Amino acid sequence: MTEELFLEDLEAGQRFQAGEIRLAAEDIIRFARDNDPQFFHLDPEAAKSSMFGGLVASGWQTAALSMRLLIERGAPFAGGVIGAGCEIAWPRPVRPGDTLRIECEILKTTPSRSRPERGIALIKLVTYNQKDEPVLAMTANVVVPTRSGLQSGPAV
Repeated sequence: MTEELFLEDLEAGQRFQAGEIRLAAEDIIRFARDNDPQFFHLDPEAAKSSMFGGLVASGWQTAALSMRLLIERGAPFAGGVIGAGCEIAWPRPVRPGDTLRIECEILKTTPSRSRPERGIALIKLVTYNQKDEPVLAMTANVVVPTRSGLQSGPAV
């Protein structure tokens, strides 16, 4: 297992990569049925008449899979990946058969003035398909504990 990273271990420009998850049509339909039941996520035939011209994954499924990659194989932040706000964009759809991977870059770290046991890491996460085309771009603030915070308990 990779060693957990605390705020002090992070610096601007540091990068993490993780992959790969491949999506089948069944995965897209199953997620859509439970979470985003729009016809272009549910019905391959009906989706042909949509602006996408075929079945596509929900952007929320792409975000969830990106999070999974970040947690399971990406940046091993101590205490987990605890979001404190983000901006997200989906520059192109994910289609059946696409294979996703992520790249995460630390943009900035800021220790908390009022809570010395933690700070914020500003990260940029980009999810790519197998053609190296971005399918998700996110900038997020992540709460990360400091090493001193380890003795004082969880960072939440």
